[in-house]
Amino acid sequence: MNRKFKIIAAIGVVTLLGWQLPLGDKPFDLKIPKGFAAPHIPAENQLTEARVELGKKLFYDPILSRDTTISCASCHFPHLAFTDGKKNSIGIRGQKVKRNSPTLTNVIYNDKFLLDGVNPSLEKQIDVPIQEHNEFDFHVLLIVDRLNKIPKYVELSQRAYGSEITPKVIQNAIASFERTLISGNSRFDQFYYQGDSTALNNEERLGLSLFMDRLYCTECHEGFNFTNYEVHNTGLYEVYPDSGRYRLTNNPKEIGVFKVPTLRNIALTGPYMHDGSFTSLEEIIDHYSNGGQGHFNQSPIIQKFSITSTEKKALVAFLKTLTDSSFITNQAFQ
Repeated sequence: MNRKFKIIAAIGVVTLLGWQLPLGDKPFDLKIPKGFAAPHIPAENQLTEARVELGKKLFYDPILSRDTTISCASCHFPHLAFTDGKKNSIGIRGQKVKRNSPTLTNVIYNDKFLLDGVNPSLEKQIDVPIQEHNEFDFHVLLIVDRLNKIPKYVELSQRAYGSEITPKVIQNAIASFERTLISGNSRFDQFYYQGDSTALNNEERLGLSLFMDRLYCTECHEGFNFTNYEVHNTGLYEVYPDSGRYRLTNNPKEIGVFKVPTLRNIALTGPYMHDGSFTSLEEIIDHYSNGGQGHFNQSPIIQKFSITSTEKKALVAFLKTLTDSSFITNQAFQ
């Protein structure tokens, strides 16, 4: 059984943390899976029931886009672990977004956002799709005007943050909902953290052994969330059409540098890489076993390795055990 983690124990503690619950709101009871660390949540945006409810409504509401045709959920489907299954996501007016849609699985543990990790805050991340011409193509102040004309939104905002809708309310509420998207009940979890020795078969256990011990997978995909939260150039290309972090930092050492993603629910989140260039897990294994394309910024971690067809099959079988069916069907997220 997952243990329950109370974010706030009492109103007195809330006051000491420097923020107070608006009248009628309650702390949100966040469930942290066995083996997971306690997440950091900003003191000024602690989780409450009303904040999560407001964030969920905004996440699914196309009112955030200029022509009211798409929402956050248009690129983040629960049944695909909050990705969209496309090589490149589609914004308003059918416009193609330049990058693949990342999973929101366990985003509460991330310390950097967007595929190249240039955004340091989950709260601020929502500004990007709102402003991007190929995504929502809108302005947050115009969204505020729309929402403040809807009594239900105003009422919920008052309960959640003690004010009418503001840009900060929109940022904080959506971030609050996204922080509840925790996945930690895959068959791997049942085997590794919950002690069910029958949860993995022999082939999957071989894949687990390869992943943890013989190959260098855990150099980047470590810990309970299968990521080191760092950024690397993985040698995907010899010449990168998308320059990665370099587009904002102008640092030549960051050409082709992107964030290390979680591998949780990886079987559901293809196509893979920042541009959706791989369609299968087998292709990814081939890329790394070949040692990458040799870009001048390629991480020294990426080295050739040998793997038999039997081992590759076992490794893929193990990666599929990271699928959490209870996460993708959780009605609280839908």
